Amino acid sequence: MIRTENLTKVYNGNKAVDGLNLEIAEGDIFGFLGPNGAGKSTTILMLVGMIEPTEGKCIINDIEVARNPLKVKGIIGYLPEDVGFYGNMTAEQNLDYFARFYAAMDANERKKRIEELLELVQLDGVSQKVGGYSRGMNQRLGLAQALLNDPEVLFLDEPTANLDPEGVFQYRELTKQLSDEGKTIFISSHILAEVSKVCNTIGIISKGTLIARGTLEELKNELGRAGTENLRIIVEAVEPLPEITHEDIISAEYSEDKRKVIIEAKSDLRDYISSELFEKGVKIKEMRMEEPTLEDVFLSVYRR
Repeated sequence: MIRTENLTKVYNGNKAVDGLNLEIAEGDIFGFLGPNGAGKSTTILMLVGMIEPTEGKCIINDIEVARNPLKVKGIIGYLPEDVGFYGNMTAEQNLDYFARFYAAMDANERKKRIEELLELVQLDGVSQKVGGYSRGMNQRLGLAQALLNDPEVLFLDEPTANLDPEGVFQYRELTKQLSDEGKTIFISSHILAEVSKVCNTIGIISKGTLIARGTLEELKNELGRAGTENLRIIVEAVEPLPEITHEDIISAEYSEDKRKVIIEAKSDLRDYISSELFEKGVKIKEMRMEEPTLEDVFLSVYRR
C-alpha cells in the first residue's frame, strides 16, 4: 500500500532523507521511529504530497505521489504534529469547512460524517469554539479531520504528544479498530512505548537512513543485543539460594534475603541453573530471562 524507492530529500546540501526504501502492506500499522531531526517528518511530508523529493519516488496504492498529488490526497488522511484550526469556529464548523474540499461529499453526507467522527473522538456535544480547546482536544479534532474522507491510508505524526492517559488509551483502541477495517496506518513517533503497543512492524531511521526494520520480535531477536552478548537471568526461590557458579557468569546480584538473584551471563544458563538448584534441593519459584524492551532495541541499534 505504501512504497518508497530511493526516496531522498536534500536541504542546503544536507540529506534530510537519504535513499529510503520502504514497503508497507495493506492493513499494517507501521511505526516509524527516530529522534528529532532523523528525517521522520520530512518523509511524511513527501508521502502526503506536501513537498517533492529531490530524488526517488513515493507510491501509495500504485499512485506516484509527486505526479498525482491531488489523486493521492483523495485516499489518505494526515494528522500533523502541530495541527491547527480556526479558533473562532466550533469543531463542527471547522470539519464542515475542510470536508468541502472533497467534491464527492454533499451537505447531507458531510453532516452525517462529521457527527460520526465527533462521536468517535468524543467531542460530540462540545459547543465551545475551538480557540478554547485544550491541546488534547485539538489533537482529537485533528484525528477527526484526518478521517473525514474515510481514507485508505492514514499518516499520524506524533499522535499522542498532547493526549492525557485516557486520550492515549482511546487512541490505541481507535488505531486497532481502523486497522481491523483494512486501513493502513503510518505512525511517526519518538515515544517508543506507544509504538510498541500499537504497531505491527517498525522501522528505525537515523540521519535520514533506514537502519532497521521488522516486527518488534524480529528486532529484539536480531538487534536487541547488538554490541553485547550478555544476558540477564532472574531467579527467585522459596528458600535462600546457594552461590551459583559457572564460567559464563559475569556477575550475580543477590537480594538481601538471598531468595532472588539477577545473573548477567554470556549464554543462556537456565537449564544449568535449574539442574544445580534441583540437585541442592532448592525449590524454584520463578526463573526467567529478561527480554530486551523496544527501548533496548532502539538504543542498541542507534549506538551501533
